[in-house]
Amino acid sequence: MEVETAAQTQPREQQQLTSAAGADVAAKPLHRNPRLVLSFILMVVGWACAPLLLRDYFVHGGNRKWLSSLLQTAGWPILIPPLIASYFSRRRRSTTTTPVFLMSIRLGAACVVLGITVGLDNYLYAYGMASLPVSTSSILMATQLAFTAGFALLLVRQRFTAFSVNAVLLLSIGAAMLGVNGGGDRPAGVTRTEYYMGFGMTLGAAALYGLILPLIELSQAAHLARTGSAVTYTLCMEMQLFIGSSATVFSLIGMIVNNDFHVIPREAQEFGLGKTSYYALLVGSTLMYQLFSLGMNGAIIYGSALLGGVIMTVLIPVTEVLAVLFFHEPFTGIKGIAVALSVWGFVSYFYGEIRTHAEQSKKSSNIEQLDGPGDSSVHAV
Repeated sequence: MEVETAAQTQPREQQQLTSAAGADVAAKPLHRNPRLVLSFILMVVGWACAPLLLRDYFVHGGNRKWLSSLLQTAGWPILIPPLIASYFSRRRRSTTTTPVFLMSIRLGAACVVLGITVGLDNYLYAYGMASLPVSTSSILMATQLAFTAGFALLLVRQRFTAFSVNAVLLLSIGAAMLGVNGGGDRPAGVTRTEYYMGFGMTLGAAALYGLILPLIELSQAAHLARTGSAVTYTLCMEMQLFIGSSATVFSLIGMIVNNDFHVIPREAQEFGLGKTSYYALLVGSTLMYQLFSLGMNGAIIYGSALLGGVIMTVLIPVTEVLAVLFFHEPFTGIKGIAVALSVWGFVSYFYGEIRTHAEQSKKSSNIEQLDGPGDSSVHAV
């Protein structure tokens, strides 16, 4: 009887592990991952409503940029009840001491730093929103995909295909076309200088956001590599809790320095839609931005930073249509072409993902055939 040695068996075991991993990928493509689908839904609801509500604040008399920055992260307390429920659920199932947080101290510290960076990014975005139409600012924010792609390549070694490169190029061309058309859709009461300042601030916000997304992916990947823990939505909420609270503190400091708390009551009294609508608008904006942020974190954890950027970009047509309907903003031919390029880029990206998944499934099937029943590890002589 001839028996394989350990050295002969080890490569075969590695092939089996590769086969199992490939089968797992084949079992859960992007569009069939329920947590990723949930994240996409949260992003759709949040991004369709939040920019419109924030622009509504500026259109009807609001002028506090630090307050607008605060609204984008101040909704983090809504994460506390589900996190408490998750903790007690883990505690009931565990026979050992249950930690309050799944994240490590190192990941928590990284989220605090990321939160401060998000706070700065929110201020840049709010500054741009005060001077630009919703449609223009939304398309400009789509340029974050180009920045996300570049930083993802440097930080997380993102693998690019011809389709993802094509998507990035199409979106970048669309934003460049808006730049050439700059000033043609300037809102009433906004000077040319203010318009271009808002244009530059929004591009800066897009660039910084393009850095933040890969940093979030890098932080959670490093945490999972150190701890060997599973990816859960509880971890996603914990990260958002730390990022959101840190960004909120950053914005609160800005509000205190800018004396916003003394001005808010007077601004509410003079608001074009009334005092009640003023506070309802603030609360609504806060909730919508929180849904979007949670969805974005989920897209990064269960997908990638580049995927999160692509999903954000595909929501642009929704915001464009709603801005035209609610604010009667001009929808020029340049904007139409930019939107078409954005949709084309999105389709290109996901077509590439589908092809990559099909190739991985085919490769997994071939490996399984090599490891089939006819290939035994013990052979009789």
